[in-house]
Amino acid sequence: MPNPHSVLSSPTLLARHIIEYGALEEERPEEVTAIPQALVSPAPVSLKLQWPSGLAPQPLPRDEPPSPGQRLPEADYLVITWTVAEVEALADTLTPGIQRTAWYPYARRFDKHYRPFIRRGAPSLRVQRLGSWFLTRIGGAKVLCFKSELHLNQDGIRTGEGTATLPVKDLFHQLISEVKPRMVLTVGTAGATFADHELGDVIITRAARFRLSQEFRNESFNGKTYRCDFPVSTRYFDDAYQMMKTHVGKLREPDFGPPTKSYAFTGPLIAGPGHMPDFKLDGRDMPAFHPILTTDFFEFGTSRNGLDAIGAGVEMGDAVLGLVAEELEDTAPQWLVIRNASDPQINGDLPSSPRQTNMQAHWAVWYYETYGYWTSVNSALATWAVIAGHDSGIV
Repeated sequence: MPNPHSVLSSPTLLARHIIEYGALEEERPEEVTAIPQALVSPAPVSLKLQWPSGLAPQPLPRDEPPSPGQRLPEADYLVITWTVAEVEALADTLTPGIQRTAWYPYARRFDKHYRPFIRRGAPSLRVQRLGSWFLTRIGGAKVLCFKSELHLNQDGIRTGEGTATLPVKDLFHQLISEVKPRMVLTVGTAGATFADHELGDVIITRAARFRLSQEFRNESFNGKTYRCDFPVSTRYFDDAYQMMKTHVGKLREPDFGPPTKSYAFTGPLIAGPGHMPDFKLDGRDMPAFHPILTTDFFEFGTSRNGLDAIGAGVEMGDAVLGLVAEELEDTAPQWLVIRNASDPQINGDLPSSPRQTNMQAHWAVWYYETYGYWTSVNSALATWAVIAGHDSGIV
């Protein structure tokens, strides 16, 4: 089994560690069970949120637990998230009292349609399902929350030089076909690209772009940008902002100083700023349709790599939704990306050579492990705000 240092040098294992961090032992792929799990968040957490009257999320349990092979029920909105930290936060926020381990497993067509196109060691093969789900109600809207076990950079079987299978694309098609949502929202953690997008800020954008350099580098969709042109309702942003204040203390960065006395340093420690997270909406707080960047390895924004010029954040899957919407053409639902900055822009002067411990990746992972859950509560609140606003019909 690899140690944490070897994980930092393996793009696949590093991404898998991010996806599965905090999983129960039986859920976690064998390749990453040796990584310390020191900062797993409790679940469920009582967030003690003060919702506007009539808009508190109301979980909708089934009278009888559905079979994993059943079709999903129809809903007005489909919310998809990806990692353990993200689904714990989404459950505590949008299905309060129903922890993520109580969500219903979903495995429709898994064996015949998906398994042959998923490589050995992928998370979905470990847990034998496509994902898990639960219904909730926000005001008059029915919302299906879904945690995917398929991932762009974990599943693919090589089909050529720089090409691979993409089962998560089929999953998007299947979910949309069954749920028939008016809007699909993909939500969760991301690496910030802008220097002023700080820990816990929520990036909301109507565009996504593929930035692929590994197994999908020669696919025809690499480099493509997709957008969904509609007005995002901000009616309940202030309410969500007020609820974010209740846990802002969980997002205070520690006091940092030089790692050893060999560094010349005479100033005070750089204290965590106590930043109050906010929403960063495309067309308002950044250029219109500034896309989220979808990569096929664990990439993050640094002070030197200039990713802010081309994207609003970095993650590993959202542009697949844009690709699916393009394939659906006129029948595609509206779609939106809501991503919380679980790691701020990383110092690009830190060592990153393969011959050294990659300190840039080390800090990006540390931020995720430490703050992934609490920053994801913010994107879950933003998801609530968007749905509540759109369902009211007031932009």
